Amino acid sequence: MHKLFLFLFVVFSLIANSSIRAETWVLPPSDIDVFGQIRTTHASSAETLLDIARRHDIGQIEILLANPNVDRWLPEDGATVILPSRYIIPNAERKGLLLNLPEMRIYYFPEPKKGEKPMIITHPVGIGRMDWVTPLGISKIVEKKKDPTWIPPKSLQMDRIANGEQPYPSIVPPGPTNPLGRHAMRLSIGGGSYLIHGTIKPFGVGMRVSAGCVRMYPEDIEALFDKVPVGTQVQVVNQPIKLGWLLDSLYIELHPPLEEDEERYSNYKQMVVTAINNFLTLKSSKKNIPADFEIDQEALKQAILERSGMPALISRVRTQQLHTQNSH
Repeated sequence: MHKLFLFLFVVFSLIANSSIRAETWVLPPSDIDVFGQIRTTHASSAETLLDIARRHDIGQIEILLANPNVDRWLPEDGATVILPSRYIIPNAERKGLLLNLPEMRIYYFPEPKKGEKPMIITHPVGIGRMDWVTPLGISKIVEKKKDPTWIPPKSLQMDRIANGEQPYPSIVPPGPTNPLGRHAMRLSIGGGSYLIHGTIKPFGVGMRVSAGCVRMYPEDIEALFDKVPVGTQVQVVNQPIKLGWLLDSLYIELHPPLEEDEERYSNYKQMVVTAINNFLTLKSSKKNIPADFEIDQEALKQAILERSGMPALISRVRTQQLHTQNSH
């Protein structure tokens, strides 16, 4: 019965995602964590890898991790480009907005209307630089503004002066020079000083470029703005190592840790092993683990080596291993 549900989930997901931009998918059941679909496209010499990323709703770092052998600025004409639009849902409550900082991606779980299937919407984001970290924790949307006015924070003005740059005007009115773009949603955390907003510099989406706010492609924040009501919960988590189930198969999705966490992740392999062990002991994992389950060490080694930001299968059943050995 569960496999039939999974089949229907995949079919509905493909129908929901019939457009080019991989934004909206059917939310899988609580014991399935993987959704989406890896695709490919072909580069044109007239565009950069970042142009391709924006067209397919992917962040800058995401597309670089997935395509380490494709030139960022001058991709070879006709080169195959991987579109990393398959994800493991972060290990957190599936409610409201969920932002995973190392992944630089936000997930939205809209409240389904009666008779509708629950959905999941995801977009890439830009986050705060190391010295202006986007704060972790749970907050909520307290205000939404279209064509917002921007008052630059004093800390940002002082930073520009220290770097020999001209400070911003004390008030930046709505318009093409406003760094917030055309849409902004204010968070309750930090005394209301943090926003989820658009940008006039879209190539910064998928990078650590802001002073703590969360930047989105203009077309993404416009699409999300009307869907997200005031009062929506916002969770910010820090999960460079994500694990998730697809029925009885275990997947891992690895991202570079935030710069300020690099010392803690200096032995990245050990952190991965610890994360796997902790994940397998969770009560929610018990029902997914088959009797002859084991970690595929070669697949895990490859996933750690590549750290591609895409889900990789790292489990197998022992009968599969015996069958492989007997076939040689």
